Amino acid sequence: MSKNFQVQLASFPKSIPRPNDFKLIETPIPDLSLDQVLCETLYLSLDPYMRSQIAGRHMSGSVGVNEPMIGETVSRVVMSESKDFKPGDIVRCFGGWQHYSAHNASALQMVADTIDPMSYALSILGMPGLTAYAGIIWQAEPKPGDVVVIPAAIGGVGATAGQLAKLKGCVVVGIAGSEEKCQYATEELSYDACINRKTENVSDRLKELCPHGINVFFDLVGGELLQTASEQLAIGARVILCGLMSEYNNSTRAAGPAPGLWIKARAIIYGLVVYDFEHRREEFLKNCIPYVKSGELKIREDITMGLETAPESFCRLMQGDNFGKALVRVGT
Repeated sequence: MSKNFQVQLASFPKSIPRPNDFKLIETPIPDLSLDQVLCETLYLSLDPYMRSQIAGRHMSGSVGVNEPMIGETVSRVVMSESKDFKPGDIVRCFGGWQHYSAHNASALQMVADTIDPMSYALSILGMPGLTAYAGIIWQAEPKPGDVVVIPAAIGGVGATAGQLAKLKGCVVVGIAGSEEKCQYATEELSYDACINRKTENVSDRLKELCPHGINVFFDLVGGELLQTASEQLAIGARVILCGLMSEYNNSTRAAGPAPGLWIKARAIIYGLVVYDFEHRREEFLKNCIPYVKSGELKIREDITMGLETAPESFCRLMQGDNFGKALVRVGT
């Protein structure tokens, strides 16, 4: 524990970030004050919202040039000035893109022993899983036979949302960016169908696959796909607005669908911010851990090894080239 390395923002990306927009530097290991805890990062989560942090448009904070990248981690306690944590404890925290981070004890959450492997605390049993559960189960309240459409169908949030909808007896249609991803959605995640947005006409395929309209649209993308889905909503549809993947790399926001499309469908529109459901995390874990252990909920994690791989892995994520939930294995 003699050195700390962290990834900082080197320059503001003009659109899609490039690896040289980041830099790996050596920094001092943080000192501890009373009731603080020093953590060693084991796994780092890479998420699309980080692009909004770089642009200064995200509610969780912003990142400036020569500042460390923010990110949620699974970490091991190595030193503690708190009675609540001891060395060896495995915790979830916002350790950022670095090897070591110091936190007030109140900012740490223990990772339950029932979460195995521990990387799941950042994927299917972490923020992505909680996001999917909140949107599908608590907001959309799906009924058997509902037609549910999910873009970004095999990512950390989308894959979980799709499987949860299937467990509720829904017909689930995914949208993804390659034949390989579509095949994975139908063969491994039990989607009823998956549309390749790069080779198929999404509007025509939705009309074919959802002849009576879309009951639930779990939007992770925004932009043109939100417009297309809004044109094909069933009466009483629920639209969950959760992500803006199509816009994160842009300097301007899309205008969005005409409200008349939602009025015509008598649709209920929900804005989903996962932080609003943090107080229900234990309920989510209680309900989903059995599904994970039984294999009824699956996740594919796209893990790279070493902190130095974080910039390139993040850039792949922002181009849609990842396959599953993007993570970096930092420590051992």
